[in-house]
Amino acid sequence: MPIASDLPAVAYFPAIVRDECDSPIDALVLLGVPRDEATDLVAATWNDWDEEAARAQDCILCDIDGGRPVAVLRTPEGRWAACNAFPEKACGERREAERVLAKLLKRGRRGLVAEWKRG
Repeated sequence: MPIASDLPAVAYFPAIVRDECDSPIDALVLLGVPRDEATDLVAATWNDWDEEAARAQDCILCDIDGGRPVAVLRTPEGRWAACNAFPEKACGERREAERVLAKLLKRGRRGLVAEWKRG
């Protein structure tokens, strides 16, 4: 994931929600990631299948369609949001990323601020 390697150890970036799903795999598939690759991505985020680590992971970031960044984020309700991501607009503080997100949202769209932590 070249986009993730360009981010600092902790970064916040805006993401526009396309839809919500019950699992991160379903959300990745909805974004256009093939199911087998989606399964591999989710498995790679879980440290040795540690249940606590899996629950703590709330952001999966990847490129699709020739480099378009997308993210799957855990919502406060526990579902998974399939999002168009904007890691190039990453900020060092959540409040700053919220301001950037507000500028991106139009016509009733919903967005989230993703917290990226390098593993």
